This record gives sequence, C-alpha cells and structure tokens, in this order.
Amino acid sequence: MAMVCLSDFEAYAKKYLPKIAWDYFAAGADDCTTRDENILAYKRIRFRPRMLRDVSVMDIRTKILGSEISFPVGIAPTGFHQLAWPDGEKSTARAARAMNTCYIASTYSTCTLEEISAAAPGGLRWFQLYIHRNRAASQQLVRRAEALGFRGLVLTADLPYTGKRRDDVRNGFRLPPHMKVKNLERAFEVCKMSPLDPSVTWNDIYWLRSLTRLPIIIKGILTREDAELAVRHGVQGIIVSNHGGRQLDEGPATIDALVEVVEAVRGRVEVYVDGGVRKGSDVLKALALGAKCVFIGRPALWGLAYKGEEGLQDVLRILQDEFRLSMALAGCASVSEIGPHLVQLSKL
Repeated sequence: MAMVCLSDFEAYAKKYLPKIAWDYFAAGADDCTTRDENILAYKRIRFRPRMLRDVSVMDIRTKILGSEISFPVGIAPTGFHQLAWPDGEKSTARAARAMNTCYIASTYSTCTLEEISAAAPGGLRWFQLYIHRNRAASQQLVRRAEALGFRGLVLTADLPYTGKRRDDVRNGFRLPPHMKVKNLERAFEVCKMSPLDPSVTWNDIYWLRSLTRLPIIIKGILTREDAELAVRHGVQGIIVSNHGGRQLDEGPATIDALVEVVEAVRGRVEVYVDGGVRKGSDVLKALALGAKCVFIGRPALWGLAYKGEEGLQDVLRILQDEFRLSMALAGCASVSEIGPHLVQLSKL
C-alpha cells in the first residue's frame, strides 16, 4: 500500500494495532466533539494565495527558542509509545533527530529519559512534565531531564484530573504487564491514589523556575486570560492545546483558540499549537495565524505503528513536502513571508 497522506497511516494503524491500543490513542473525552472539531476547524480556513512570486528557491526552516529545525513541525508529547512499536520512544527520538526537528518526550513514556537520550544523542528534545502529588519525584525528573541535555521543560496545565474517555472505560484500559511508565515506577509505588496533583496553580511555575535553568513552555492554554497569566509568570513559550480533545469536551478547537492567544501575548513569548494537524496546508494555516511551530500527536503514533522510526520519518517527510508545496502555491518562498494576509476565516 502506497502511503501518500497521513490518513493512510491512520487507516493502517486502525487495522493492525490491537483494539485496546487503537482505542486508547484515538480516544477523545465524552462525545469526542472537541477531538473532531480540532480537524474540522482547519477546513473552515481559506487561503488568499498570491501569484507571480519567485518560489524557485524555498526555505522552510525556522527556529524555536533559538534552536533551528528543518521545518515548523515537531512531535507532541504522547504517552506509551511501546503500544505502537516495540522500541517505543527510542524510535520516536531517532526519527525526530533524523528529520532535524523537536521531540517533546512525555512524563508517561515507556522508555526512561536516559534510554531516549542515548537512542538519539544530540537530538533536539524537550521534556513534558506533569506535576505529581509526590513533588520529589517531579523535581527529580526535571533535574534528570536537564542533566541529560533536554532543552526545554513543557508543563502540561490541562490535566488536574483525567478526562472521561469512554472506550478506555469500556475496555478497562491498562498497560500490558511487560510495559511500565518507566520514569515514574517508584513514584507510583509511593502514591496509591491518582498521582496527579489537582492543587497545582500558577505559583508552581515559580517553583519550577527555582529547580531549573531550562526555558519553561506551558501547554494547554486556550484563552486570552491564561495567555496573559503565562506571560506574567515568566514562561518562554505557550502551546495552544486541548490535549487532543481528551480532557474537557466542547472547548474550542486549538486553531480557533490560537488567534486569541497570539493577540494576547503580542510577541512577548513564542506560541505553538497542537491538535488536528493532518496536512502540510494545515501547518501553513497555523503559521499564518501566528504559530511559530505546530506539534503532531496521533499522526506520530500512526507512523510508529506502521514501521517504527522509518514510519514516523515517512509521516514527517510527507508533512514536510506538503508544507513546502502549500507555501509555494500560496506565494511564499520562506517562513518569514507567512502572515495573516494569507488566510481568511470563513463566515459562519
């Protein structure tokens, strides 16, 4: 089967992954309204392409927090990669390094931070953190990540409790016995209730800043008010995210929330977005609306399910080629030429 677009990888993963793993990756909260809206919202945005522009030489590189990446697509933090491929996050790290882009490794990885680092030395990696009730465990993770050369700390803010994902409830989802949440094994033994700390507030950003010199990126922001608070509390970046529609259902699609957040921060911090990106033209729309970079979650897992590291590289390469083509057809020869003039939001 020729893999031509990201939906080909989705179809493969749905066919060949065990049902319990597919359902876990695909799950949205409640009616899955927000999960599906993340994709649909991109389809309502139209281009205003410019003609007779010299696009004979294209430059699709960009920088995030000072690090150059080959094109503005990174890999979002998702858990349990061994459910998709035996080598798990080690394959993810290798694919990201091969494509010269950023991989955000999850707290809930099935490989340790040390294994991920050793798999792809020199790759650009950020570490995604949940603050747990066992603060010592969270503190230790931050220090390990910094010591291992991770270059950013991504605090996920939208998970004081886990959203209700109906298929996971029906399936009684749990990791197979041979898989572990490697970075938190001891912490889970200490904490028998839900390990997530629902008492986390904006003040905990000051606590994180006391632990590390790494730039802090906050993930899960959807409103002007929280964007302004993020800037006030000294973060270096914001990921506009609704957790792939897995937390509060019937919130905004991330591409819709992006506009509000970008307006609120007024260039004071970098803004990124995840959720619903399925084509290179989606990447172009997100950048036109002010994102510095997009991050993909489920499509990365589909690539792993197809052929591990090689499959994920294929996914990234297709997005890269589609993004370059969309840019050229819209009349942009470099990322710096992309702006709000390129798109119009369709009237409801």
